[in-house]
Amino acid sequence: MVHIDVKKVGRIPDGGGWRAHGRGSDQAKAAERMKTKTKRRGYVYLHSAIDGYSRLAYTEALPDEKATTAVAFMQRARAWFAAHGITRIERIVTDNGACYRAEAFARALLGSRHQRITPYTPRHNGKVERYNRIISEELLYARTWTSEDQRREALGVWNIHYNYHQPHGAAGGRPPAARLRDGVTNVQASYI
Repeated sequence: MVHIDVKKVGRIPDGGGWRAHGRGSDQAKAAERMKTKTKRRGYVYLHSAIDGYSRLAYTEALPDEKATTAVAFMQRARAWFAAHGITRIERIVTDNGACYRAEAFARALLGSRHQRITPYTPRHNGKVERYNRIISEELLYARTWTSEDQRREALGVWNIHYNYHQPHGAAGGRPPAARLRDGVTNVQASYI
């Protein structure tokens, strides 16, 4: 069983936003003026997939939450899980977002059963919701970022840390990768 969700986070302007410079600073005011003169900075969408047994997580920062993006993410996530020994996904649990209700997403499941949670009940998709909270506390808002590219690079390093180094309660105090049947032989270093 794989749990999938999207977390919407604000895009960071180059040079940092108000968290880097303060709300009333000249740089924050300049960024606000640029936002009104041109287009809004917008959002980054963190698409995440969590294996229900091992708690192994795969996350990508993508530009939107459209069905085509969700389908492409699902294909990459399936390949990533297969590389870690999770070759058969029986069930995929999602919320009721438009990207998950699309016919193209249903075709991309390749025979896996699609289970949608009850509307307005995020606890039914709790594994990925808890992961979203952890990623917010430990990565997104744990430090001040000066650009979106910097945060995107840190996401890749943090994913390695979460999967291969961070102890997890469901895995008996071991990292999620420790629960894989074949084990992991290519553990990468954690630089967090």
